[in-house]
Amino acid sequence: MTTCPICKHGEMAPGFTTIALRRGESTIILKGVPAGVCDNCEEYNLSEVVAQKVYAVADAAVRSGAEVEILRFAA
Repeated sequence: MTTCPICKHGEMAPGFTTIALRRGESTIILKGVPAGVCDNCEEYNLSEVVAQKVYAVADAAVRSGAEVEILRFAA
């Protein structure tokens, strides 16, 4: 495990997080996103593959006209 780059006290470990993104007038919330999560401050790091998927899902929701979208992340 690695030390959290934000709080410098916790350890990053595999887990899941909830991510909220705002794009213009749209708010997209993704639950259950796999990430490295700090056991102290809950800061998270996404792998490049997961980050690309998160942004693709958010872009699709915005294009569909969603004002608020809450989704369960699916790998």
